[in-house]
Amino acid sequence: MKLPPKRVIKTQNPTKKTLVPHPHSRFHPHRLPLHNPKCQEPSLLDAPFFTSTTTAQNPSPQQPHHHQNPYRTPLPHYTSTRKFCTSPTPIPSTNSEVRKYIGYTALVIFCGAATYYSFPFPGNAKHKKAQLFRYAPLPEDLHTVSNWSGTHEVQTRNFYQPENIEQLEKLVKENNEKKARIRPVGSGLSPNGIGLARSGMVNLALMDKVLEVDKEKKRVRVEAGIRVQELVDGIKEYGLTLQNFASIREQQIGGIVQVGAHGTGARLPPIDEQVVSMKLVTPAKGTIEISKEKDPELFYLARVGLGGLGVVAEVTLQCVERQELVEHTFISNMKDIKKNHKKLLSENKHVKYLHIPYTDAVVVVTCNPVSKWKGPPKYKPKYTTNEALQHVRDLYKESLETYRIAAAKSSDDNEPDINELSFTELRDKLLALDPLSKDHVVKINRAEAEFWAKSEGYRVGWSDEILGFDCGGQQWVSENCFPAGTLAKPSLKDLEFIEKLKQLIEKEEIPAPSPIEQRWTARSQSSMSPASSSAEDDIFSWVGIIMYLPTTDARQRKEITEEFFHYRRRTQAELWDKYSAYEHWAKIEVPKDKDVLAALQERLRRRFPVDAYNKARKELDPNRILSNNMLEKLFPLSETN
Repeated sequence: MKLPPKRVIKTQNPTKKTLVPHPHSRFHPHRLPLHNPKCQEPSLLDAPFFTSTTTAQNPSPQQPHHHQNPYRTPLPHYTSTRKFCTSPTPIPSTNSEVRKYIGYTALVIFCGAATYYSFPFPGNAKHKKAQLFRYAPLPEDLHTVSNWSGTHEVQTRNFYQPENIEQLEKLVKENNEKKARIRPVGSGLSPNGIGLARSGMVNLALMDKVLEVDKEKKRVRVEAGIRVQELVDGIKEYGLTLQNFASIREQQIGGIVQVGAHGTGARLPPIDEQVVSMKLVTPAKGTIEISKEKDPELFYLARVGLGGLGVVAEVTLQCVERQELVEHTFISNMKDIKKNHKKLLSENKHVKYLHIPYTDAVVVVTCNPVSKWKGPPKYKPKYTTNEALQHVRDLYKESLETYRIAAAKSSDDNEPDINELSFTELRDKLLALDPLSKDHVVKINRAEAEFWAKSEGYRVGWSDEILGFDCGGQQWVSENCFPAGTLAKPSLKDLEFIEKLKQLIEKEEIPAPSPIEQRWTARSQSSMSPASSSAEDDIFSWVGIIMYLPTTDARQRKEITEEFFHYRRRTQAELWDKYSAYEHWAKIEVPKDKDVLAALQERLRRRFPVDAYNKARKELDPNRILSNNMLEKLFPLSETN
């Protein structure tokens, strides 16, 4: 305990000193133990907190003093020179104090007995070694569900995986009667965790069958829990495949459709446009089948229904013939891109740009069917993979020296050989050293530009192999969709958007890693799609900004998260309204600020048929058992909806 500060009292005779209790100490003179008559002086143990002061023979009027208790014997002065006393101070004893200590003793005995009989030792306990305290394990029925990036996580006791549509129908009916939520959740790949709900979830991973293949019409009917790669593998024997793919193959079909996911290609629509019909299990109306012919209004609304209108149980998809593609990767710059942009969009089935912040480099990736007459191009790359990666490895070694303290902290005996790491793995390791240093990130971005320059060339493979993209490790992503004119007459707003974005990054000195990925699609007829349009020839550009989470350190991840949301807010303020940009449903984040949330709700109303969507929610899911916090915040229901 910290001693109270000393008080110095001036006296006329400074040679005589005594020990007196500090007047502001909790050991007030009136509370000190009684004087021991067997000692010439009371023991210092009887008054544990004292300060050395000078006793005034004639105290001045300003000197503070204590009022004496008339019912108590005054204490003598405690001189600093006194005889040693060995007799202990007697402790006052009264009947009330005796009863108090007896009560304490009884309480201790009772607690000990209760503990012993509540948690009895096993018979062999005496043979076991003592162990440190361990936290009690989580209940067996408690499921922890997080998205792939680890940015959103919930724990729930209600996680259901029906094996067929009959079990799903029963589950939805029972929970609707109980008004218990069971939010549909897919593979958990959405960066914003749109399918997560603490109250309960239903996952269709066990409903993953190919039900029917119509080879003539090139259509396939599947259970909605089947993953994209499983579907592609299941129909390739029929010579069929999907028209387009997103970057990752692990999505469930139900999820990839419901969030309006997309691939790339200005002539190709988002993936929801491949849906010909759907079977929805709804809380209020049971199982309904909808298509362009059966209830088209609900069909176009529910294709990108965000899981709020019913659990998608089955999907019929329009497929295309399976074909090999040739991928061409080359590096360019914005000046040349502007000259060739229209040609690149119109002459390539699939095209995307990878913009690298703090450089003028633009990586162009085109994919087209292999020519039946010419065959795949004959091209010998200038650099091997090892040669293309060597400068990145050198940068990593150099950075380890620069950040040797950080590297020592993160060292691991199982650290893989850097010669075995891919470019994205090396990039993650480089970023982990100092992810928020602009100068460090700029070095990594320049190394990436050089890597792509050395990786120019061609690659041939089936579409499901070629159209994938190694996105790197865990990450925060914000992706926006906005109109870019028509295929015949591009507006060039898409390139202008990128230029403004890169200027913003440099002006704000944002540690923005690479790439800024830019893709294009044709329009969608699904009314809740960010690319929805009534004009058949409209095209849309999709631009994604990113910050990686290359570390498991909670504090560092928090700092990266804060920097990313600053990056996102600045992008929103400068660009979204100007270019009519709206976020991908799987990447939109719910604001915590009420005013910001209200502004977002109003903004969504300007773009999407929110009233029609909420009306359908009320009709199909009146108890909102398929909803979660995100849907409730983005689309609040009122009595007038």
